[in-house]
Amino acid sequence: MSVEVLTFGCRLNAYESEAMRDLAAKAGQAGAIVVNTCAVTAEAERQARQAIRRAHRDNPGARIIVTGCAAQIAPERWAALPGVERVIGNADKLKPETWAALDAPPAPVTDIMAATETAAHLVTDFAGRARAFVQVQQGCDHRCTFCVIPYGRGPSRSVPIGAIVEQVRALVQAGYREVVLTGVDITSYGPDLPGRPSLGQMVRRLLALVPELPRLRLSSLDPVEVDEDLWRLIAEEPRLMPHLHLSLQHGADLILKRMKRRHLRADAVALADRARRLRPGMVFGADLIAGFPTETEEHFADTLALIEECGLSFLHVFPYSERPGTPAARMPQLPVPVRKERAARLREAGAKAASRLFAARVGQEEAVLFEHADRGHTEHFAPLRLARGAATPGEIRRLRVTGATADALLAEAA
Repeated sequence: MSVEVLTFGCRLNAYESEAMRDLAAKAGQAGAIVVNTCAVTAEAERQARQAIRRAHRDNPGARIIVTGCAAQIAPERWAALPGVERVIGNADKLKPETWAALDAPPAPVTDIMAATETAAHLVTDFAGRARAFVQVQQGCDHRCTFCVIPYGRGPSRSVPIGAIVEQVRALVQAGYREVVLTGVDITSYGPDLPGRPSLGQMVRRLLALVPELPRLRLSSLDPVEVDEDLWRLIAEEPRLMPHLHLSLQHGADLILKRMKRRHLRADAVALADRARRLRPGMVFGADLIAGFPTETEEHFADTLALIEECGLSFLHVFPYSERPGTPAARMPQLPVPVRKERAARLREAGAKAASRLFAARVGQEEAVLFEHADRGHTEHFAPLRLARGAATPGEIRRLRVTGATADALLAEAA
């Protein structure tokens, strides 16, 4: 009997879930159900609560353990749900001793703002042995007015370069062909480490010290924190994939200021323009929020227009969700139906942009990393399905694109 982990939220949560699966299994917690929560939106919390109730109903005798950002912020609320035996804070969830001591009386959830540990030496398995996540940074020092993540993750802490190299080297030796560097705010990497290395300096050293790594990706980047070393890598390093995911959030300067973001619309456009000059064919994804307090239809139109102006192809769209205790929750709120309607329009625009990208790749040759026998992703992170034939998961194969649907490229394997 294995450990079941239910994950909500970001790539960092995905990484931590796999680490917890290993830690719980090694501690003899077979049959346990671990729920890794997210606090970014009320919907994410609702889905996690629903999953806990379903898990208890379907597995009444199972040990249910809840962790993650939502559990960190309000542990008593999650402990009260039916079937929940233990709530583990973010500061303790990646410690082997936490999972070994589950039969002991529960300890209170540690104040995350006082915790400084990172998962610096955890190496874990990921399904399919194709793509793996590696945590390089944790927490955030910024205070965007809509965000509760600093309260769930604490201040920014960086994983030492040596520990990152150790993890990536072990993953490559285990057969992984692509690594995604992840964190809460990875462009803030380094100031807390000796020598204050930047993200770009860390990535350059990582690629030099692990030359056998075929493909590297970066998770969400802040538009105004890309350092010059990273720009050089974008221009010159083929192992750094030509796909960047940007933390944009909005396209109107007034709303960006009210969000307390560190960039303006022009910064986002300038980043996209520079990246494409240095790396023709660069593809972008972005996080966007619809229906932020005080957003007018004109402000929203600026976000819609930003999709075209920056050439965004892969969107993560969120209707604004007020989080208790944040400054934005005290601002004049838009009706929930308006938020949902604008989010739907953004998703529709994003789907059209992705469809245009897929159509433009027909006839092109792509290097595809297969996560399954019939599905994988190109270097630009475009999903690709095999209309005929099969591949080996973990294999990188060059194929000519023969067609496209609204949501994927099509190819045939010999």
